[in-house]
Amino acid sequence: MTDSNTPAAISIQVDRATAVPISDQIHASLRRAIVDGRLAPGQRLPSGRDLAAQLGVARGTIRVVYDRLIAENLVFGAGSAGTRVSAQLPAGRADDESPLDGPLAAFTRPYSKAPLPFQMGVPAHDAFPAKLWARMRMRAVRADAVAFTAYADPRGEPELRAQIASHLAVSRQMQCHPDQIIVTSGYRQGLMLALTALRVHGRKVWIEEPGYPLGRRALELTGAVIEPVLVDAEGLRVEDGIASAPDALLALVSPGQHAPLGVTLSPARRRALLEWAVATGAWIIEDDYLGELQLDGRAAPALAAGEGAERVIHIGAFSKTMSPALGLGFVVAPRSVAERLVEVAAALAPAPNRTTQLAVTEFLEDGHFLRHLRQMKALYAERRSRALTHINAFLPGTLTAGLGLIAPLPLSADDSAIVSIARGRGLAPSALSAWYLCRSHAQRGLLLSVTNLRTDNIDAVCETLAEIVAAQ
Repeated sequence: MTDSNTPAAISIQVDRATAVPISDQIHASLRRAIVDGRLAPGQRLPSGRDLAAQLGVARGTIRVVYDRLIAENLVFGAGSAGTRVSAQLPAGRADDESPLDGPLAAFTRPYSKAPLPFQMGVPAHDAFPAKLWARMRMRAVRADAVAFTAYADPRGEPELRAQIASHLAVSRQMQCHPDQIIVTSGYRQGLMLALTALRVHGRKVWIEEPGYPLGRRALELTGAVIEPVLVDAEGLRVEDGIASAPDALLALVSPGQHAPLGVTLSPARRRALLEWAVATGAWIIEDDYLGELQLDGRAAPALAAGEGAERVIHIGAFSKTMSPALGLGFVVAPRSVAERLVEVAAALAPAPNRTTQLAVTEFLEDGHFLRHLRQMKALYAERRSRALTHINAFLPGTLTAGLGLIAPLPLSADDSAIVSIARGRGLAPSALSAWYLCRSHAQRGLLLSVTNLRTDNIDAVCETLAEIVAAQ
C-alpha cells in the first residue's frame, strides 16, 4: 500500500526539442497521472526543489505547474504536509486532456459566457446596441418565415452580399460584384473554403511567423507544406519568403493589422507581395480581421483593392466588429476562382442562418454598422490608453497592438503558465509564444485585449495581473 506521506515517484519525460513549453509538458504529465489514478487522492507530490532537480528545470517552472494544478482543483497545498492530489476530481475532469493541449489549448478551451478581461477576439459586449439588434432580429424572423420552404443560395442572401459589396467599397476601397462574395460562418470557414478550392495539399504555403495558430492548423489539416516567414515592424518579410519558397502556391497574411503584433504591411512590401503573386501565379489569402478597426491613423486599403487584386482572396468577418455569436463572415474571391469556391460552399459549407443574414443586412443598410464602428474606435482607444498606463507600470516596454497590448516577458519566463494561472483568477490573457511555429523564433509575452475592460474594472484587473506576474 502506498504511503500518502511519501512523495510520489513520478516518471516525466521532458522533450526540449519540441515547440511545446516545458511547463506544459510537465503539467500534462502530472494531470494525466492524476486523471488516470496513478497518483491517488491524497498522495503527496514531490517538493518543487526535488522535482526541479529530477527534471533539470528551474524551481520556478515547477511552482507555476503546481499553481496551475491548484487552479484546476486537481491538487491542493497542505502547508508543511506538501502539495497533495485532491480527494475528488472537479466536474469535467474525468477524461484525459484534449489532444490539442499545448500551444493550441488556449484557442480551444471553453470560456465563460461573459467575456473575461483581456480575452482576445471578443468585442465590447457592454457597448453593443442590443435592443436595436433584437428588433431587427425579430423582423428578420418574420421575413424568414415567408421563405421557409425555399432552398438557400450557397453564396448567401443576395441583399446581404450587395450590402457587403457597398460597405467594402467605402471602408476598404474594394470594387467587387456581389456575385464574387460568399457568405460564411466566419473566418475559419472562409479559410477552409479557399484552401479546399485551391487544392493546397502537398503545396508550399507562406505563413506569418508569428501567426494565428488555428489558421496554421487549418493548413496542416489540408496537407499544405508550411513555410514560416518572419514578421518585423514592416510586416511580412516578403524577401525572405521569396528566398526560401519562391514556388509557393499561396501566402496567408494579415496585412491591415498583423495578428498578433498589430503591425501594418508597409507599402513597399505590399507591392513586392502582389508582384510576386502576379509573376508566379500564386495566390494571396488576405485575413482582414481588423481592417476596419484601425485605432492608430488611417487604415491602409485592402490588398484586394488595387493592382494585383486578381490574385487576392479577401476574407472578413463580423465576429470582432459585432459579435462572434453571429457566426457570420464572408469571402471575396476573384472572378477566376469565385465559381470554384461557390461549388465547395454548396457541397460542404452551406450559407449560415438566413435570419441572421437578413438582420445584418438591415444593420448595414440603415447605417447602424458604420455608427457602431465609429463608437467602438473611440471606446477602444480610451480603454487601450488607460490600460497601457497601468500595465507599463509593472511590465515596462508594453506596446500597443491592434485592439490590445503586448506585454513583453524575459525569455526565461513561461508565458503559458502565467496565462493558466490568470485563468484561475478570472482573467484571460494569451501567451505570445503560442503564436510561433518555430521554438527558436518564439518570444515570451502576454497578449492583452482591451475590448472588454470596463471603466469600473480596469484598475482592479490590471492590479490582479500585476500580482500574478510578480509571483512568478
